[in-house]
Amino acid sequence: MNINQAVISDGIDELRSSTRGDVLTPSDGAYEEVRRIWNALIDRHPGAILRCSGTADVAAAVKWARKHDIEVSVRGGGHNVGGRAVCDGGLMIDLSRMRSVYVDPVAKTVRAQGGALLGDVDRETHIFGLAVPLGVVSQTGIGGLVTGGGFGWQSRKRGASCDNVIEMEIVTAEGGVLTASAEENADLFWGVRGGGGNFGVVTSFLFRAYDLATVVGGLIAYARDAGAQVLRGYRDFTMNAPEDLTVYAGFIWGPDGTPLTALVPCWIGDDKEAGKKAIEPLTKLGEPLMVEIGEMPFPAMQAMLDEAYAPGSRNYWKSAYLENLSDAAIDEIVRQAEGMTIPGSALLIEHTAGATLHRDANDNALASRGWDYLLGVMPMWQDAKDDEEQIAWARNATDAMEPYSSGMAYANYVSEGDEAIMEPSFGDNLKRLREVKRKYDPGNFFHLNANIAP
Repeated sequence: MNINQAVISDGIDELRSSTRGDVLTPSDGAYEEVRRIWNALIDRHPGAILRCSGTADVAAAVKWARKHDIEVSVRGGGHNVGGRAVCDGGLMIDLSRMRSVYVDPVAKTVRAQGGALLGDVDRETHIFGLAVPLGVVSQTGIGGLVTGGGFGWQSRKRGASCDNVIEMEIVTAEGGVLTASAEENADLFWGVRGGGGNFGVVTSFLFRAYDLATVVGGLIAYARDAGAQVLRGYRDFTMNAPEDLTVYAGFIWGPDGTPLTALVPCWIGDDKEAGKKAIEPLTKLGEPLMVEIGEMPFPAMQAMLDEAYAPGSRNYWKSAYLENLSDAAIDEIVRQAEGMTIPGSALLIEHTAGATLHRDANDNALASRGWDYLLGVMPMWQDAKDDEEQIAWARNATDAMEPYSSGMAYANYVSEGDEAIMEPSFGDNLKRLREVKRKYDPGNFFHLNANIAP
């Protein structure tokens, strides 16, 4: 595509006259702030940014970009580690002002605009004692999370985030607006749930919601050198854990830079005393340095990791679904954790077995349903001088885990430059996804994503 700034400049008045949102160019004072996203490793400069006021703006922006052959990126929450929300020289379609959330407490459904964050949804649903199965960091945008899959504290019982979508409103590559559901444009509905941002801009989601006001959760911390022992205990525990309980494990750092082995449990069942009893064995896998477990509002649990994943750090993430958590796999994870040198970085294991795996693989495009554990290799650092070393650690650690991996990655943990890994990660769904792409976006207009070429 032609991303010459002169082309944008010549057509910018046309874009302004056809939209109600703010159009920003590099000469505007707010431009620098708006172009920046969560991952500070990504430093791109769009030729223009449209801060959309609604679906009509999104449709107008797509039509304008097609007319002038301008490359497009789409920003929801801007939290994607690969930085796909922002392009160099093209048009950023920014949904970050489209954050309205509407709850129907009788039907137990929630409609949220495409720019909403997890925290926006949690805030509105909580007053009705409801919750939508989303992720685990409240600053995350729902758009990228859901179209890429979406795992969180409810997933083991209620499925991935994309499994809980009833309907979507989507602006297509032609600038049209479609409803996608099981009854209407069902092929598009299938593909967008797990196939990422390949097929259009989702301007609103209709979700199922569930009764959930409070949970039992928190943090259990052990010394780093207890890692192998704790992970073996974690594996044995999770093999028989009830689906009301999700536990993440891994290697993190304390606020003072102390290296830790951590467990983060969350019980979503009604019986909170049963939840406390279910979690208790996790406090006896060694000599814990800290045990902070208790009942809390669900939004508090959702925000518990926010500080650890605040914007401004440089990030390069890799992921792998593990075929098992064998002793040899655990020993390799522990070895790779020794190369994690900068506080803030993490090497995490997410237990995803349960309802996510039980669903029919043909229900939607999320292909990675056969594995119990997802490994996230997540260096986070501040100084550009550390870029090469930290990226190399992530790549080497992931390569070292290859003998224990399914060979599939998680779309939402794919960093810039690693997009090629997504084709094998779509598995048997890839052929069908290509068919959907050819139907709705044959020219690959939407390609700044984990791209599926038509």
